[in-house]
Amino acid sequence: MAQRLKERTKATESTKAVVYIIGETPMVEEYSEMCASRGYDVLVAWNDPPVKKHIFKSNAIKTSTTIPPSVSIALELTNTNGDLKRKNLERIDKSLAATAPIVSSSITISATEQSSWIIQKHRLVGVGALPTFIEKPLVEIAPTVFSPKETVEVVARFYSSLGKEIELVQDRVGMVLPRILCQIINESIFAVTDDVATPNDIDAAMKLGANYPNGPIEWAEKIGIKQVCAVLTALQNDLHEDRYRVSPLLKQMSIAGEWWKTQ
Repeated sequence: MAQRLKERTKATESTKAVVYIIGETPMVEEYSEMCASRGYDVLVAWNDPPVKKHIFKSNAIKTSTTIPPSVSIALELTNTNGDLKRKNLERIDKSLAATAPIVSSSITISATEQSSWIIQKHRLVGVGALPTFIEKPLVEIAPTVFSPKETVEVVARFYSSLGKEIELVQDRVGMVLPRILCQIINESIFAVTDDVATPNDIDAAMKLGANYPNGPIEWAEKIGIKQVCAVLTALQNDLHEDRYRVSPLLKQMSIAGEWWKTQ
């Protein structure tokens, strides 16, 4: 198994390697563009096709309803629908060669729990994926209790080929940056509810006072309110701590979608 995983590592470094990506918009688009720009052939599918069709920059990106066994590495990028995520992982696991790794977003469901859904448990590694996070130079990776070092090495080399550094973290719901950032966003919305300050004032205070690149409200818009709510809900369900209780206003914003920005 170790030798075959090493061979798969070489495959993921090849410009002919195929990456399969499925999940939620805009993470599917962001990861696809990144992989294609680094020489990979990319096959994509969405849980729900985006309302506004994305025009990919590269001809190396194709949509596909099937998962060919030639895929070198698969990415599952779903945070808000656990049932659908499980179906995606089960289908990927049945379709790919046993040596092909699966990198799955694990901020709302631990990677170890996800690995229990599939037959080839050794192949799955968690990643801290949220919209816009792939733009950052560092990626959080969470090995499961079933992950051999060879699988982690394959995933590390894959991200290295994308120009990213990785940080190995414990396999916990929320991981590190998603947990902290979503909690800050939630507290900011509580402050708005309590009339402590306006959203613009909160963003200005955190950018100028704490040197944040984005204010908490701006970050929420970039990540997506539903994504933020999903992370906070998962943390509260996992840890049963009131500090992760989702602000009622944040819940309303999640339901309202783009409407709340016009108010």
